[in-house]
Amino acid sequence: MSGSGTTSDDDPLQTAVWRLRSRACWADAAALLTPATPATALQRAALLVERCLYTERGWEEAEDALRTAEALALTDEERGAAACERGQLAYAATLHTVRDRADEARAALGRAAALIPPGTPGRPLLDFRRGLLAENLAHSPQSAQAAYRRAHAGATAHANTLLLSFTWRHLAGLALREGDLAEARHGFAESLRIREELGYLVGTAPALASLADTEPEPEASRLREEARRLYRLLGGVPTWLAAHLTPPTPDAATA
Repeated sequence: MSGSGTTSDDDPLQTAVWRLRSRACWADAAALLTPATPATALQRAALLVERCLYTERGWEEAEDALRTAEALALTDEERGAAACERGQLAYAATLHTVRDRADEARAALGRAAALIPPGTPGRPLLDFRRGLLAENLAHSPQSAQAAYRRAHAGATAHANTLLLSFTWRHLAGLALREGDLAEARHGFAESLRIREELGYLVGTAPALASLADTEPEPEASRLREEARRLYRLLGGVPTWLAAHLTPPTPDAATA
């Protein structure tokens, strides 16, 4: 969940990888990359780890790609980036109840934090993922908010536009839980705007559904219907979105 989409400076290979990734074709995108260098091996692993999070499948392929990336890593930052992906894969397996790997996720992200210095381009993604663990596994919204804010500031500093769409979204989710509807609406709207501008189609339906939770009718229903259309277009990806495509009940409005 890093990168800023396609720009005029991107080479044809990276443009092709981005277009496939953004349309939920992670395996096809990974197939374009030969894991001959630490950078390409890591990028390939990251794509396959992201597929696990969005589709709840492909776990073995992601493990194999990650082991290759770990074996090829030479510098501290490369080893840290591989550890960050290891933590994300363990987090995804725990979140989707494939297997409880929460301790592995914490250890891997802790190792990444020791290897990736603050202020470097890889740090904001790490901070964001530590926020995910705090929010969804440790159930500590205050720690999550602090991590998301660090990630947001870092993503801004390094012009990581796609990551900004994630930090906006998750900060907005915490605001919604606290009952700050205006702040939540602003964050979800910013996340949606960025994803639409980047053409990040696989992330657009979740952004639409989240924004719908902050809007009155009939706008909320319109946004959910657009989210359903994209969800069906992508073959039911992300898998976890289905539960969020129905209007929230009054008791679950801030869940």
